Amino acid sequence: MHRPMASNLYQSLADEMADAIRSGRLPVGTRLPSLRGLATQRSLSLNTVIAAYRQLEDAGLVLPRPKAGFVVSPRLPEPTQSLRQAPSPPTAPAQHAMMARVLAAQQQADIVDLAFAGPRGKRFYPGAQLARTTAQVLRRAATTVETYARPNGAARLLTQIVQRGPRLGLHTTTERLVLTHGAMEALQLALRVVTQPGDAVAIEAPSYFNIYPLLRSLGLRAIELPTHPRDGLDLDALEALLAAGGIAAIMAMPTVHNPLGGSMPVPNKQRLAALVNHYQVPLIEDAVYAELQFKEPLEPLAKSFDRDGWIMVCSGFSKTLAPDYRIGWLDGGRFAADIQLLKFHSSGAESRLLGDAVAAFLEAGNYEHHLRGLRRLYSDQVSHVRGLIAQHFPTGTSATQPTGGFLLWVELPPAIDVGELFEQALAEGVVFMPGQVYSRGARYRHCLRLSCCQELDERFAGAIATVGRLASALQTRAGG
Repeated sequence: MHRPMASNLYQSLADEMADAIRSGRLPVGTRLPSLRGLATQRSLSLNTVIAAYRQLEDAGLVLPRPKAGFVVSPRLPEPTQSLRQAPSPPTAPAQHAMMARVLAAQQQADIVDLAFAGPRGKRFYPGAQLARTTAQVLRRAATTVETYARPNGAARLLTQIVQRGPRLGLHTTTERLVLTHGAMEALQLALRVVTQPGDAVAIEAPSYFNIYPLLRSLGLRAIELPTHPRDGLDLDALEALLAAGGIAAIMAMPTVHNPLGGSMPVPNKQRLAALVNHYQVPLIEDAVYAELQFKEPLEPLAKSFDRDGWIMVCSGFSKTLAPDYRIGWLDGGRFAADIQLLKFHSSGAESRLLGDAVAAFLEAGNYEHHLRGLRRLYSDQVSHVRGLIAQHFPTGTSATQPTGGFLLWVELPPAIDVGELFEQALAEGVVFMPGQVYSRGARYRHCLRLSCCQELDERFAGAIATVGRLASALQTRAGG
């Protein structure tokens, strides 16, 4: 008789219990059977039950209690609606000052950094393997370092991007692509090609904090549109804005949003592409987290529904493979030729050596294997951090349920001022990203973003507990 493998046994038990917890059959606070008791009851080894309980704990579904075994964790609700702009004066200086405080704090030696959206540690990047690949490429073409790189000189990498595109519904060509110095340069080039100083650009709210200084540096005005924590950009609001005219471009992250972590449903992406093509207003689609979707096969980009080339796609390898190589790319759609010329005039070309090294890594099939592991890892880590938030943060807190990536958007009870919470946490050696940097207004003063892309060790868990303790005290003081 065939006996199931031990790994299948613990996974099956963990899945069964997770389903019971999520469905409510095991309510919050329920004490679970002891490890030995459940092993005896199910005729399983003790190690199998320990592995199942550990997986449930990592997913934030159960908590260990001293002398009480494991109990079902408090549930953390998701935000249910987009936050409309509260009446407030322009706050760009305050937004800038807060971001400067975050950056300064991140330079402190003993700080626990919950803010930086950059993975840290060997588990997140194949550094040694990529270093060997880079050395091999250099040995085979040593004269590369003595030669000026030409625009799009890393033809091998362009070919790999084209070949990988269909995984995200992107059917591009090497002629439509340009290699850039990270995804931020891709965003800048796309904006510069389709706008002039004084133009208005529609963006999501909340939106990636670096969008605001980028728009200001180009003399552009940001028009914020409400964005749902799960469904993404409010398409009714966008259509009304497009119909009124006066918008030069749109910037959005339809797939794995920063800071919300969600992805637009595929029908919404289809409608977004249809609106862009109908009104002939370019969309700059930021896809830097798109390959980190938890669900496989991956859902397509909005670009996959683009009929006439009005959507440009910006992405790169910094979040997934090689942060210091600073390799980004841009599919320019109908604007590709102008973008390539602008890239040459503004910053020349990207490193041929580094481009070929990344290409060799992709050609060997190592990247896809690496991504599969990252998706599982980040899914587990996001679930674990949600569990810590549910355990330590005050009643009334909600947090997004990301579809990919490693970012969590947390909404605290409205009475809590995150600016004050930020300063108190900083005084205790913890920095997070305050919600105020994701909008010019006051609507996110009770929100924050946490990154789950580092080792979730005792120091990390302690930092989450510290923020939760301080937030609870602020709520009590406010009479919440």
